[in-house]
Amino acid sequence: MSPVSSNAPHGQSPLRTVQVLGGGNAGSSAHVRSLAEGLVARGVRVTVCAPVEADHAYDFTGTGADHVHVPRSSDPASVAALRAACAGADLVHAHGLHASFRAVLALGGRATPLVVTWHNRARAEGARAHLLRLLERRVVRTAAVVLGTTSDLVDRARRTGARDARLAAVALPGRRRRPAHDDTDRGRPKLRAELGATGRPLLMAAGSLDRQRGYSVLLDAARAWRDLDPVPLVVVAGEGPLRPELQRRIEDEELPVRLVGRRDDLPELLAAADLALLTGRWESRSVLAQEALLAGVPLVAARVGGVPDLVGEAAELVPYGDAEALAAAVAGLLADPARRELLRERGPRQAATWPTEDETVAQVLSVYDELTQPTPLP
Repeated sequence: MSPVSSNAPHGQSPLRTVQVLGGGNAGSSAHVRSLAEGLVARGVRVTVCAPVEADHAYDFTGTGADHVHVPRSSDPASVAALRAACAGADLVHAHGLHASFRAVLALGGRATPLVVTWHNRARAEGARAHLLRLLERRVVRTAAVVLGTTSDLVDRARRTGARDARLAAVALPGRRRRPAHDDTDRGRPKLRAELGATGRPLLMAAGSLDRQRGYSVLLDAARAWRDLDPVPLVVVAGEGPLRPELQRRIEDEELPVRLVGRRDDLPELLAAADLALLTGRWESRSVLAQEALLAGVPLVAARVGGVPDLVGEAAELVPYGDAEALAAAVAGLLADPARRELLRERGPRQAATWPTEDETVAQVLSVYDELTQPTPLP
């Protein structure tokens, strides 16, 4: 553990913090779980406010934190439950826009410092987009500190009126530093066979099946890959509202793509793949990108959000929405073993530059100390 500690001085109560999650996507939920574990280990009292199903999935109580069930934002009881949970807290830390807005309402003008972490950019169209801008403005102007997981999120917070916006150190929780190109994995040939990729390249994508992920572009590119010999197989792990539409396209156009549904073995799937693909409209610190680089799997990704800063020179970047560029980048890598090997070597080296969980907790605790320690008299 890092030497940074929040053990209270003799006679003082330990720092009490409340972590607030909304629906809790995988990235923010895993981050809060990691944060809770590190803070508790440093003597901080932590209460996690999240739907009960999030605690079942991420075991916040297993870190030594308390868990309070707070319904999702659509439930009118959520603000009242959150207000009660925040009573007596030294500091409240909310994750995501909707959780942050509920925290603002729950605090109701109290002097309790509010820290907000933006993990992703909220997107909407029409009247809902206007509402989201109003929520953002209210949140950032209330928060004492806004932490953004990418530089463009920090810039957005500043433009919206944040008093103090900073780049967050965010680790990939529980990450393993695996050797690049680990062909010692005995399960790799079996998994490739199960997926139908024996004797052909395997391309791996993952994420919810929605319009933000750019899967229509991926399918457009897959049409070009039918001309390659052997024809690569694209496997997409995830579920979502677009599954019927995507499946119809795959069948109607006879595309070499398989939708395999929600999987809990993403690291193993990536280790079995020849290339990883990231085609979304916006990404902050993509778990897929991080797992790919850690595993030494060459990555082709859209140049959006925090992806360029995350991957550095360890991936092939293409413009978002450009199916022709995506198809060409993949075909080029499949035809260039030396380039693939270079990316395999660069991936783990780039991953070694990312913040560790200890560094992430240390940064957050430093912010907490700034906001809760009494100002010394002159």
